[in-house]
Amino acid sequence: MTLVKFANGPKNNGLNPLFTDVFDSILNDTFLNDRLVAKTPAVNIAETENEFHIELAAPGLTKEDFKISVEKNILTVSAEKKAETEAADKKYSKKEFSYSTFKRTFTLPETVDYAKIDAAYTDGILKLNIAKKEEAKIQTREIAVK
Repeated sequence: MTLVKFANGPKNNGLNPLFTDVFDSILNDTFLNDRLVAKTPAVNIAETENEFHIELAAPGLTKEDFKISVEKNILTVSAEKKAETEAADKKYSKKEFSYSTFKRTFTLPETVDYAKIDAAYTDGILKLNIAKKEEAKIQTREIAVK
């Protein structure tokens, strides 16, 4: 079932309610808003017995664009990319700028071994592997019944 919202009230301004609703839905559409708002990359976080895995989807960047740091128990991943193109022709010149940046922070648990954090960037995905301390790993043992 589809619900259709009609503008009833002072917002109408004497115009056909359908006409007003169409333009409201176009101008307030999430499709347009998503393109206009700065985005942070999507993140997948997984935990295994020995480590944590963090994956950030950040296509169009290079490994030199990333800055990864750990301070106390806060892991910070940021990237900054600037691009500038310039074209000069006979009667005009054109200069375009492109700038994109993001910053994500993650609070790491006390079980993390800070000396064993690895990062790799392939196919537009930044992968971080964060090892756990030996004492934090799940240890299983069999208990004999007496």
